[in-house]
Amino acid sequence: MALGRGSALVLLLCFFVLNSELAHAVTYTVGGKGGWTFNTVGWPNGKRFRAGDTLVFNYSPSAHNVVAVNKAAYDGCSTPRGAKVYRSGKDQIRLARGQNYFICNFPGHCQSGMKIAVNAA
Repeated sequence: MALGRGSALVLLLCFFVLNSELAHAVTYTVGGKGGWTFNTVGWPNGKRFRAGDTLVFNYSPSAHNVVAVNKAAYDGCSTPRGAKVYRSGKDQIRLARGQNYFICNFPGHCQSGMKIAVNAA
């Protein structure tokens, strides 16, 4: 019986820890009112992101997209094989702990500053 109570206590504690993390998650609209567009590369500056926060990318799907990439692809404005491509125009992406990189892979867009690097603590 004591083992059952102990297991229940551990489960309850895990629930509160997870719930606490989610309760502190913040939703950010990339680019602010202007949305996901050219020259958003500096948008993350001055913001403090945490793992579990959500980035909302608002854009016209006929003009842009969002691609989650690695650092090399971010630096080179390229799309690696198997990269996740978002195309809805209202994408919501939860941040993982560490560096998160996003680009638009329409020709010339990333090179025109349509990319962001976000570090989530």
